[in-house]
Amino acid sequence: MSKVMVLFAHPGQRHSQINLDLANVARSVDDIGFVDLYADYPRFKIDVDREQERLLVHDVIVFQFPVYWYSTPSLLKEWQDLVLEYGFAYGPGGDKLAGKLLVPVVTAGGLQDAYREDGRNNFPLRTLLSPLEQTANLCQMVYVPPLVLFAALSARNDGRADDHIKQYRLLLEALRDGRFDVEAARRRDLLSDGALPVLESV
Repeated sequence: MSKVMVLFAHPGQRHSQINLDLANVARSVDDIGFVDLYADYPRFKIDVDREQERLLVHDVIVFQFPVYWYSTPSLLKEWQDLVLEYGFAYGPGGDKLAGKLLVPVVTAGGLQDAYREDGRNNFPLRTLLSPLEQTANLCQMVYVPPLVLFAALSARNDGRADDHIKQYRLLLEALRDGRFDVEAARRRDLLSDGALPVLESV
């Protein structure tokens, strides 16, 4: 089994349409570590030593967040700025995260068609989140393409929410149990494109 930790970052939880449900799923899966960053650090005073210890004891790090202005919410960015230190996550001796998986799980307000070169947002979502991918590369982590729920605001009304919640649970369980096909996943732009690459058994 792999040790999986979900870092949940949502600054406006009272307005959440689905992220709280996803967070509750993550909390409910056995042997999954769960951290609500805005609950732990409402004043942005991040305990760097504590967060680095959390990273050291987990094999898979899941960033769960709604896309804010084509990026992560500010506290998750602050977490990266402070926790992923030179000499710890990168640079000389900075190999503490080498080989660990980084898996973004995100919601976006726009339709998937808006996230194309000829769409309203001008770039694919994978491209907009490329700073996370390069962060993983610099830290010698294995980047897994994001699991995305597009048009999240309407997902309840059109019946997509329940399916996405089930997919998230399946992803977490597969990551925990060593049944997630990392190489197959890395050949995709998004995990959301087709069925999750989950092995039947290991």
